[in-house]
Amino acid sequence: MSTDTSSTMIAVDDGEFSAHLALPAAAPAPGIVVLQEIFGVNDNIKAIADWLAQSGFCVCAPDLFWRLEPNFVCDMGGAPDEALQARAFELFPKFDFARAAPDIQASISWLRQHKACNGKVGVLGYCLGGNLAYLSAARTDSDVSVGYYGVNIAAHLDEAAAIRKPLLLHIATADEFVSEEEQSAMHHALDRHPQATLHDYADEPHGFARKGSEHYSATNAPLADARSLEFLRGALN
Repeated sequence: MSTDTSSTMIAVDDGEFSAHLALPAAAPAPGIVVLQEIFGVNDNIKAIADWLAQSGFCVCAPDLFWRLEPNFVCDMGGAPDEALQARAFELFPKFDFARAAPDIQASISWLRQHKACNGKVGVLGYCLGGNLAYLSAARTDSDVSVGYYGVNIAAHLDEAAAIRKPLLLHIATADEFVSEEEQSAMHHALDRHPQATLHDYADEPHGFARKGSEHYSATNAPLADARSLEFLRGALN
């Protein structure tokens, strides 16, 4: 199934930011906003957007670091650039989560109006983007949210009451960035939530779904992706 990819700009009150756009062969289609890791809209994120477009979705992946360093990219396949990796970890503590939600909402609203989109839009994110997927469920009008190994979600569990649309979280039980205590808190707060679904992946580290990385799991990454597609289709079709 072919896709049409390009770059676009999305405007907000205080500026604009770029986004990778991937369109499906058949339209109109439901939309998905892909939320980056700390490494920017790199080849991995673009490949995820393209995979989702090939799966029948209208997809955009916005540059969420645009206020810090527009179009920052660190590719994580092969031998990653150590200086760029270090820069990514420098940028992360400076990231403004309060401003991220309006940027994500702007991306959702922009995609809803795209001629290739049927008006329904969800979000899907990884790491930083996994946290933002959870926050999007509480702070935006996303129709569905999916997060992979989101960091620091436990600090925002008081926002769970605001979640009104389906939320799926993939949890890596051996995640070096999310403690067992944090994982337990997530389950305690969300297991009985009527909109939340949590899946644990035993002994998997952070980044187990990132193709080309040393942590990639040939067993659980496809399983998580299949669950994500089923969840997204159920909520958006």
